[in-house]
Amino acid sequence: MEDKQSTFRIPASVWPVDWGKKHGMYFYLEEIEKLNGAKVQVHNFGEMIMLSSYSYLGLLGHPRINKASKEATEKYGTGTHGVRLLAGSTSLHEELEQLIAAFKKTETAIVFPSGYAANVSTISALMRRNDLVICDKLNHASIVDGCLLSGSQWVRYKHNDMKHLEECLRKAGHRQNKLVVIDAVFSMDGDIANLPEISELCRKYGALLMVDEAHSIGVLGSTGNGIEEYFNLKGHHIDLKMGTLSKTIPAMGGYVAGSENLIQFLQHNARGFIFSAALAPPLVAASIEAIKLIESEPDRIRQLSVNSEYFRNKLRERGFNLLKSETPINPIICGDDVKAWELAKFCWERGLFVHGIPSPVVPKNLARLRAIVTAAHTTKDLDYCIETITKGGKKFGII
Repeated sequence: MEDKQSTFRIPASVWPVDWGKKHGMYFYLEEIEKLNGAKVQVHNFGEMIMLSSYSYLGLLGHPRINKASKEATEKYGTGTHGVRLLAGSTSLHEELEQLIAAFKKTETAIVFPSGYAANVSTISALMRRNDLVICDKLNHASIVDGCLLSGSQWVRYKHNDMKHLEECLRKAGHRQNKLVVIDAVFSMDGDIANLPEISELCRKYGALLMVDEAHSIGVLGSTGNGIEEYFNLKGHHIDLKMGTLSKTIPAMGGYVAGSENLIQFLQHNARGFIFSAALAPPLVAASIEAIKLIESEPDRIRQLSVNSEYFRNKLRERGFNLLKSETPINPIICGDDVKAWELAKFCWERGLFVHGIPSPVVPKNLARLRAIVTAAHTTKDLDYCIETITKGGKKFGII
């Protein structure tokens, strides 16, 4: 019998990968060989100042976190016996969930193997065919995927537009189950959701509110507790508090904190929890120690705020458009994709680890460098970054 060659065709990439590599502008998947605070050793590039890190408080590699992880490995091993519902739960998992609940001021919490799994699993478990999910237009892809997988109806309102959100809620008035999902800090723009008004609208129209705090834990609020602390909100404002264990908390995983009833429902209905292996004990222990460090070292949060404001203000003084960013995430708008890649290449050649973000990841003509400041950066680091970005901005006609 004659073998036939497959006719399958790989879909065309939305990014011009081949073009980027041909012109020396492809700076993705680069190998980091060594960490050194706010600097990294990169294969083929040497030492670089890191401007793409989610380790906002500089906790990645902290001795106490490393020690806790090693001790957990010695006690429990590198993995578990299976999924959490069966043989995968340890006393460390219980401790972490209780600690998260206390930190987020909820009854209890559930831990997932990733932040992506937390969003996808929670939304798809809670919502059904005749339910409605309402999302901010700039929400993370994991939220969008959760909506798609749920099979529910879903709509997106204009970014941070409260009039449009209310219009969506008003039109959905007849539906029994309504869920509003938002990012606390928007990962590409660096701005903050209008939680006070969003929460008020949800209560007015009987909708559940879920907030993704991936980029706000350890970043917003005087003690890093997140968006509620930032707005000085007391009492019950968020029904489902989602967050990650892979950014300010330098491990891996995601969580959802909320009421006992909601979390128990997720434990027995969220597919990403039921059918995924339990989070490895070394990562659980690292997360526990990181939360304790965030609570015990508020100076890190203050330093992050100082560094972020300094960097933003200096770039804006030079004429850069940073949209409405109020956080360590700085979208340095370049315009078209090529200019973003040219500026990224200019920075990489001068020791800055920073990436160009093209369309369709961001809207057309809003391609950017996304520069992230951390508490570990020194003023000397930031000044060098500012001067380098400014020189490149002038060279390519961005400012």
